[in-house]
Amino acid sequence: MSGTIKLEVCESSADVALKASEIIASLIRATPDAAIGLATGSTPEQTYARLADLHRGEGLRFARVTSFNLDEYWGLDGDHNQSYRYFMDDRLFRKIDIRPWNTHVLNGTAANPDLECRAFETKILAAGGIDLWLLGIGTNGHIAFNEPGSPVDSRTRLVNLAPSTIAANSDGRFFKDAASVPRFALSAGIGTIREARRLLLLATGSGKADAIAQALEGPPSTDCPASLLQSHPDCTFIVDREAASRLESA
Repeated sequence: MSGTIKLEVCESSADVALKASEIIASLIRATPDAAIGLATGSTPEQTYARLADLHRGEGLRFARVTSFNLDEYWGLDGDHNQSYRYFMDDRLFRKIDIRPWNTHVLNGTAANPDLECRAFETKILAAGGIDLWLLGIGTNGHIAFNEPGSPVDSRTRLVNLAPSTIAANSDGRFFKDAASVPRFALSAGIGTIREARRLLLLATGSGKADAIAQALEGPPSTDCPASLLQSHPDCTFIVDREAASRLESA
């Protein structure tokens, strides 16, 4: 396996969530005012459920935590049930004691998307940078909405969604059909993500196996944005057996 990425292979998606939540909880206990980057989609849902359980059952406190979300669909208001602001409020924020004003999700209906993206970058700097960014991976290797071809030094910006990403989000889990999926999104850039002190990427299911293999065993390339994490000094991939099934080293 090339690069410096650490790989942990778990037996199931539940085990992936358990391991990821333990890492995040340990960070918060050690650094109560941590700045944490968050992802959306189906993969981190079990991790967020576990974090909510730790808050309720073991007193894990989020009151001093600041969060930043990777992306948001352009054109969707935060009250839209497919917006990522809605997702985060529903899956995590309302279930823990994080302060609402410390949760930063890009505004999908901002009057000026460029200013919104620059303001997001400024807020990250004001927080002292991201201590840990939780990531997912798309079937085409995208991280956040950085589609293949995204520059390694890209910053938060308005992006076009690839046809494969639109198709992946139109299978009924999120949007009922391709016509309902927005064509643009605001997304933290690969450069923005790589500046986090620690990265944690989760992947579950056989549908992510090719992307994981390319990210870990292929050469770093903009053709697979996740492969550009190989040179990060502290990056861990936590995957289940199915997602690891195409790895030569697994």
